[in-house]
Amino acid sequence: MLLSIKAVRLQPDNPFTWASGWLSPIYCDNRKVNSYPEVRTYVKEQLAAIIREQFPDVEAVAGVATGAISQGALVADLLNLPFAYVRPKPKDHGMGNQIEGELKEATKVVVVEDLISTGGSSLKAVEALKAAGMEVLGMVASYTYGFPQAEEAFEKAGVRLITITDYEHVVQQAAATGYISPSDVEILRQWRKAPQEWGKS
Repeated sequence: MLLSIKAVRLQPDNPFTWASGWLSPIYCDNRKVNSYPEVRTYVKEQLAAIIREQFPDVEAVAGVATGAISQGALVADLLNLPFAYVRPKPKDHGMGNQIEGELKEATKVVVVEDLISTGGSSLKAVEALKAAGMEVLGMVASYTYGFPQAEEAFEKAGVRLITITDYEHVVQQAAATGYISPSDVEILRQWRKAPQEWGKS
């Protein structure tokens, strides 16, 4: 589905820069999902199903700003649960909130994210919720790059992560359907070996 809406883009000659500072020849733009009702509904239903099955004690849903605000709200609506979203840092005006919405202390929360790269920004949202007194049961996301760094960071933080799909499956499908060429696959293989170093020489 991500390939069908061209959410996956390859630009080895003009790489994308991530928030972590890494350069990447590939980018998965999950925000495009919102513009396609069929795909949006599928993602919403899959994330909700994962939460129901894996986190049955959930009492609220929190989305990570900005990419997962809409997905989180859709999932919360489907589950008929309270929703809030978490900013990267407290707002510098108005109420100065980092968590937008109203969740009572000790609420059992599942965090919704659209995409996991290094995991840094996702886990900051978890930290903010815990600092506000919430009990974070885990995180669900549409897509992960599956980097060992991210897996280690989630394990260290004690946060269980479950995703609908991942980098390996998307690249596999892209190659099988001709969405990317064999030379693209080789570029991606080289990048995946050392993403923090790729494109900097």
